[in-house]
Amino acid sequence: MTRTLRRQLPVSDTIALGVGGMLGAGVFAAFGPASAVAGTYALVGLVLAALLAACSAFSTADQARAFPGDGAGYRYTTHLLGAWPGRMAGSASIAGRLAAAAAIAGTFGAYVTPSRPLFGALGVLAVATALDVVGFRLNRKVNWAVVAIVAITLGLVVAACFAVPPPPITNAPDADQPLGLLPSAGILVFAFLGFERITAPALDEPSFTARRLHLAIPVTLVLVLGVYLAVGAAAFRQLGPSRLALSPTPLLDAVTSADGQWLVPLVAAGAAVATVAALLGVLSGARQTVTAVANNDNLPAVLKHDRVAGWAGGAVAAVLAVAMEPSTAIGFAACAMLAYYAFTNASARILLREDRTWPMRTACFGLGLSVLYGMTMPPFLLAATIAVVLLGSAGMSLYRRTV
Repeated sequence: MTRTLRRQLPVSDTIALGVGGMLGAGVFAAFGPASAVAGTYALVGLVLAALLAACSAFSTADQARAFPGDGAGYRYTTHLLGAWPGRMAGSASIAGRLAAAAAIAGTFGAYVTPSRPLFGALGVLAVATALDVVGFRLNRKVNWAVVAIVAITLGLVVAACFAVPPPPITNAPDADQPLGLLPSAGILVFAFLGFERITAPALDEPSFTARRLHLAIPVTLVLVLGVYLAVGAAAFRQLGPSRLALSPTPLLDAVTSADGQWLVPLVAAGAAVATVAALLGVLSGARQTVTAVANNDNLPAVLKHDRVAGWAGGAVAAVLAVAMEPSTAIGFAACAMLAYYAFTNASARILLREDRTWPMRTACFGLGLSVLYGMTMPPFLLAATIAVVLLGSAGMSLYRRTV
């Protein structure tokens, strides 16, 4: 099945759309939990996370071309691997995206309303959910503005951190943990969530030819990786791994350490713009997956309606924001999405030749990396992910038998 071409965007706009999708909460908050498990080895873990993101982007792009529409990864996993793997992939995708929404909202609260972070998190979740439900989308000009604001903010952070010598830093003896390299890579997968804005767009969004994506996906990922490496190196330079691991707002603490108090309002504003844009994207992705699962009669029929699915997803994300600290939500979202990418890469591995535009080896590599990173995640995150995936798929199966 070949995707019917719809409205197209120039390559530059395609790249900006992908960059805007990935430069969200990850760059402002993910280095903390990654540093907690690996120290400065997290910068190497970032490169490993980018490798998995690339493989998964290739796989989801091919799946979306072969099976266009909402929840392409879930639907093609069901089509190729069977009902149970599809339900497990759907459970992992929904859980991962809603946990990511909670983490992004928590990051907004920490940066923008530091005196009342939970209030800010729940407020931005309510606004973003309402905007998603009424069909608000970032258009071309707004997306370019988001990318420009966030890029300027991060550029100022990097410049300030490298312009001023760091203060004397006392780290714990075991701050740098080479054995934490793979867990940090798994956590930092969170930093690359959002590439599906260009690899698997909804039917009412612009589509992209395979030729265009063959340029846009690598360029987008290289640009985002370069930004993350620069920001991560700057934050580690000013704070050191121990302090970075404990900071809920590492970029604010980094510029403050670099005598850049005047930058604090600018960094908070940049974080607000980045997190709101990312939150709109992740809530939209969760809603699309929920409706796709419901349309397959694995969830109640009422969730086939976009508005009901959107409000339900926002409510669950709000509960997760209350129940989990942003760093925990980041780890759980990354672990759940690793499970989802394992299924999507597994199904992409056996795509028919006419549906494939990327080599099969990339899907095999993505499957292996997803399993490897997932199995090395902190035990409580791995256990929680396995429980959610199994219970979610079992619940879907039981519901399916009753309809």
